[in-house]
Amino acid sequence: MLKGLLPGYAHLQNVHPLLVHFPLAFLPGAVLSYALAWVSRREYWAWAGLWMLALGTLGAAAAAASGLYSADGVMIARSVRANLLQPHKQLMLAVLALSAALLLWAAATRPWPARARAVFLGLLAAMMAGLILGADYGGRMVYDYNAGGNACPQPIEFQG
Repeated sequence: MLKGLLPGYAHLQNVHPLLVHFPLAFLPGAVLSYALAWVSRREYWAWAGLWMLALGTLGAAAAAASGLYSADGVMIARSVRANLLQPHKQLMLAVLALSAALLLWAAATRPWPARARAVFLGLLAAMMAGLILGADYGGRMVYDYNAGGNACPQPIEFQG
């Protein structure tokens, strides 16, 4: 059924590429919303940030689960697995853990902490740094080493 609804799915090695874009959109949206709440002192921006953080964390959990489930089956060379997949996995699991911790903190102090907001924003910035670095590793696997599909023969050896 999924292949009929999404014909491009037939060219994917797994469902992970369909899920990664949700946290890549919602988590930066949360950071932006919380930054706007900080600058404008408008609580509605913080509420938007909380919702985006929640959706981004759920998306990150789904993306991480699908990535962990499918990692062994991705057709990439051992060198690519060691130099790109492992750092990607570690960074993205750290992003998931940090986003979950921030979500719990924000949910407990709805829509965000009254105290230590600078710490909260700093941790959001750290989460974003991890997301950017982890996404870069994932993008390199897909675009430099064809980890996302079957467009060229596999495996392609890592070239530093």
